[in-house]
Amino acid sequence: MPVAQIRGVNINYEVLGKRGPWMALSPGGRRALGEIKYLAEPIAQAGYRVLLHDRRNCGASDVSFDASASEYEIWADDLYELLGEINALPAIVGGSSSGCRLAMLFALRRTASVRSLLLWRVTGGAFAVERLAENYYGQYLKIVQDGGMAAVCESEHFRSLIEANPANRERLMQMSVADFVATMTRWRELFVKGADLPVIGASAEDLQSIRVPTCIIPGNDKTHGLETGKTAHQLIPNSELHYLFGEQQDVDVVPPEEWKGKTQEHVGILLDFLRRQRMSAAA
Repeated sequence: MPVAQIRGVNINYEVLGKRGPWMALSPGGRRALGEIKYLAEPIAQAGYRVLLHDRRNCGASDVSFDASASEYEIWADDLYELLGEINALPAIVGGSSSGCRLAMLFALRRTASVRSLLLWRVTGGAFAVERLAENYYGQYLKIVQDGGMAAVCESEHFRSLIEANPANRERLMQMSVADFVATMTRWRELFVKGADLPVIGASAEDLQSIRVPTCIIPGNDKTHGLETGKTAHQLIPNSELHYLFGEQQDVDVVPPEEWKGKTQEHVGILLDFLRRQRMSAAA
């Protein structure tokens, strides 16, 4: 796969499709780009060029820690630079969960560079914030305080990053514990501010300012609640609300296989939305 140096960080990426409008899709969590191919491949086959990339600290890209902004703002700025590097702006931007947050922040920070938004499994609420803040940041603060950067390298997520990109081990080991703690603490502080927001990472005023056509598919668990998706739809002016699941399960997170089992329906919703937007723009 090609690699681009974006703001001093090597970013691993892949483009599916040879012609058509540009799109960037991102998976949830800190998952690698392969986790969203099940959606990206049929969309590319339908006539789109789809950029997939490993965000920094994900997949085969470099590890890199910058406390100057939230992790999601950094990801959004990286994506903007990467899309520019491959002459893919403006683009349709979308994603699931953390990829959804990235897409929303991209639209807020780079308004002129987004054609439309595809948002699914929108995240919000105190439960989601508490759970994800621990998963993304809290656990690593405990690990590094107990065992230093060597212990971070042996943690499940960072071990996978080293396996995908062996140079990441040296990058981690060269980082001081103090700097790692400072960055993770800062990122956690910025993340937990989302507990009082309608969706994590965006205020009501932020969402109301998004004017591009937006397709929203709510999640169906306690982390990605149905009501959170509905709230996003109510606040984003030019948005549509579609459902893959009519009821919310009383579980922290539903297994990915449940969403993959709805791939055909999911792709159908997105392609129909995009087709109508293209027809409207042409008219």
